[in-house]
Amino acid sequence: MSSEPAIVASDLSVEYPARGASPSCVALRGVSFRLDPGQVLGVLGETGSGKSTLAAVIAGRGLPIRSSEAGPRITGGELRVLGRPLRKAHRRDVAEVTFHVGYLPQEAASTLEPSLSVQDNVALPIFERDERYPRREAGARAATILDTVHLPLSVLDKYPYELSAGQRQRVALARALVLGPSILVADEPTAGIDATVRDAVIDLLAQLRGHAGFSAVIVSHDLAVLRRATDASLVLQGGRPVGYGPIEHVLAEPAHPFVAELAKALGPASRRTERRPQRAAASRKTGDDR
Repeated sequence: MSSEPAIVASDLSVEYPARGASPSCVALRGVSFRLDPGQVLGVLGETGSGKSTLAAVIAGRGLPIRSSEAGPRITGGELRVLGRPLRKAHRRDVAEVTFHVGYLPQEAASTLEPSLSVQDNVALPIFERDERYPRREAGARAATILDTVHLPLSVLDKYPYELSAGQRQRVALARALVLGPSILVADEPTAGIDATVRDAVIDLLAQLRGHAGFSAVIVSHDLAVLRRATDASLVLQGGRPVGYGPIEHVLAEPAHPFVAELAKALGPASRRTERRPQRAAASRKTGDDR
């Protein structure tokens, strides 16, 4: 396993520049953490706390290459992903990061191309990289990765509208994993899916965590995700870090009033160990996400 960190953020600040009548907006300020290969970081915070901005920047999505381009800008500190500096990054650096970092955006299931089959949706990142890539090999890769996310091969020729919300979410996850990334960045991977399917997705994320050298950043308000699939969690409020460490330790010994309120809102009953319903286990075997 490489000794080089997967991600290092040092006093990171990110802003959205002024556009037209809209003033500039500070999205993140003073964020620092280190993620080693094989570790998974959870990111927790209220709406507007900068969680999704952090996820997108780590994944290299939306970073402007030219000053005239829109998108979040790293204005302070440093962010290195797989050894590549992303502050004032060159196009080649961003391209390398986007190739090696799989990205599952918010509401990922809705980003599937409705006119493409599941196989073609999953293989889409391959052809975005190489239009001449052999279709047979791309199809085989799509089939392999669908098995990884516990979907039956029978869905390969179906279209997104023919699948349940949970199945579409797992197709989107397969698409994020199809290039074999070193890091997965997943933004609210369990949002908007049925509770019984949610457990299957959490289990899948936990299994990925066990793969040698595989790292991930998972943005989630779902405590079960943070407990079962992460090593440490970063709590953000107003773009600033207000808690960091294993989620149970962060909630048990809050170092900031916002974290204390969060722990109080969750309550002891909400923080208890959650058991997976038997139906969810059956769903993984059958691929049925009703």
